Amino acid sequence: MLLRQFRIGPYQNFTYIVANREGGEGVVIDPSFGLEPVLTELDALSLSIRYILNTHSHPDHVAGNGELRERTGAKVGAYQTAPLDLDRKLSDGEVITVGGIPTTVLHTPGHTPDSVLYLFEGHVATGDTLFVGECGRTDLPGGSSEALYDSLFGKVLHLDDATVVLPGHDYGPTPTSTIARERSENYVLKPRTKDEFVRFMRS
Repeated sequence: MLLRQFRIGPYQNFTYIVANREGGEGVVIDPSFGLEPVLTELDALSLSIRYILNTHSHPDHVAGNGELRERTGAKVGAYQTAPLDLDRKLSDGEVITVGGIPTTVLHTPGHTPDSVLYLFEGHVATGDTLFVGECGRTDLPGGSSEALYDSLFGKVLHLDDATVVLPGHDYGPTPTSTIARERSENYVLKPRTKDEFVRFMRS
């Protein structure tokens, strides 16, 4: 598998290229502002991008959708309720296979109602659901601390410990992590009841 991580845009966003091999097929996850380094790499690797996958609909995660779709002909996919111009509306548990790499969609509302994770080949793109050492905020329109608790403790922490975490922003001490490390070191993921978590998020 070929994986590239790009820190681009004014908000320390991470955009990802995932493909089977150089000259093969792949996807781009969360194309943000300042897409030129991503486009340059796509050309250098001679990749055919089949899908643009958004973890959620906030502008800094979808800003490059239009340009990338125009340049590559890729289809835009996101959770079915995302208020975006979608070519493919995704559902929880759905699997998209590109270049022989299956990617599973996991619906994880909380930061936004349409937040999802993309799980592939021992890696998980977490968007703004989980950062390295942190989690996404829930005080923006559509945010829900109750829903985020269910997503983090009911889905994220059920992933294999060795799974590599690919966050949506460069907000932590390292650009990637693992589920095991986050379980151990991320103060957001300390054992709490849902009520305790909601109070914690409000504080």
